[in-house]
Amino acid sequence: MSKVGFVSLGCPKNLVDSEVMMGKLKQAGYEITSNPEEAETIVVNTCGFIEAAKQESIDTILEVAELKHSGKTRRIVVAGCLVERYRDELKKELPEVDFFLGTNEIEEIVEAVSDVRNPLQSSIVGSNTSYIYSFDTPRLRATPPYMAYVKIAEGCDRPCSFCAIPLMRGSFRSRSFDSVLCEVESLAEQGVKEVVLIAQDSSRYGEDWGEKEGLAKLIRAIGKIDTIEWIRILYTYPTHISDEFLDVIADTQKATKYLDLPLQHASQKILRLMRRGGNRRSLEKLIERVRRRIPNITIRTTFIVGFPGETEEDFEELISFVRNCEFDNVGVFTYSDEEGTFAFELPDKVDARTAKRRRAELMKEQAKISKQKNKQKIGQTFRVLFEGVSPESDLLFCGRHEGQMRDIDGYILINRFPEDLKPKIGEFYNVRITRAMEYDLVGEII
Repeated sequence: MSKVGFVSLGCPKNLVDSEVMMGKLKQAGYEITSNPEEAETIVVNTCGFIEAAKQESIDTILEVAELKHSGKTRRIVVAGCLVERYRDELKKELPEVDFFLGTNEIEEIVEAVSDVRNPLQSSIVGSNTSYIYSFDTPRLRATPPYMAYVKIAEGCDRPCSFCAIPLMRGSFRSRSFDSVLCEVESLAEQGVKEVVLIAQDSSRYGEDWGEKEGLAKLIRAIGKIDTIEWIRILYTYPTHISDEFLDVIADTQKATKYLDLPLQHASQKILRLMRRGGNRRSLEKLIERVRRRIPNITIRTTFIVGFPGETEEDFEELISFVRNCEFDNVGVFTYSDEEGTFAFELPDKVDARTAKRRRAELMKEQAKISKQKNKQKIGQTFRVLFEGVSPESDLLFCGRHEGQMRDIDGYILINRFPEDLKPKIGEFYNVRITRAMEYDLVGEII
């Protein structure tokens, strides 16, 4: 069978979709290659979340199309969110592409890669969809052997005015408890030590089939699997942080003391326009409640600046909020005007230059906070997952403590370890911190 190359763009949820497609192709006898120039078919799994992601997807498709003229590539398949949202436009503008697959058609990847000439008919964008993979769905993981993403739900019903995910991913639907647990048990048998639970809204897991505390129960069950060392949860919604969830994080030894909590803003006016509700005080109370229950927890959040109607006063309130809460890790996005969303119709758009300035100011403020918090770690010893040579320099090794998510947060750069020790990738070691930077730490294995 022919060789197939993959380019996966966007978030970890998209990566899981790519892993499923690769798994199905490998099961069907295809060879998966990491070298696009060797591939007879290239699959581009696209992201359509914000303008920058959409542009990256288009640029990548055009780059791959060049290989049709200069390399072995005979067939291009484009999949994912961008297809689900702009299928008809893409068909007209990209004649080089042989096949388009939406987010709910990824099971058809084998047919897409074969010699079938007629593209699959699209599902109706925005309709209720039902696809979600199961524990016995073949997957070819693209993550390191010691970690894996596990998608626990698909879709989203939140009314956030800036977000197009419901248009691309459909309504919220959880995987069954047994399906998730079986998958994690299988991953543990394969040597996985860190499982990262993901969804568009992880905090609502199980709610659609009547389980209010589904996520808490799932974490508790995974915590009993012997060889799993870390359980991490991404994408929790601020209004669904229950006491039981916090209790499980606090009491489950294997649950990382790490909370990914996208807040988006602090101004009540902007939060109302975002259709998220709450205000600065209610969010501050939430952060206080989290830290009171789990004193050493790492809190990561994201914000959007330049939202329609955001004034300098709104922005200053956000900056003040960030100073007061002293988050450990912060990501900041400039608002992306997405057609089909409620925010697209809002007046008082903020110009791009102002939005970029505000982003730079907020990131600068957070850098000060991050460096100060990191300085407090000097002299402390952390249990660290060793990940091998640092991506920043081949003269250093790197690893992560439980408050650092791979490819999102900083690293611990390891510059020293005992002479008689040969640290192994995927193993845990005690690392003493010797130096602090804005986002990374430096330490030595002891």
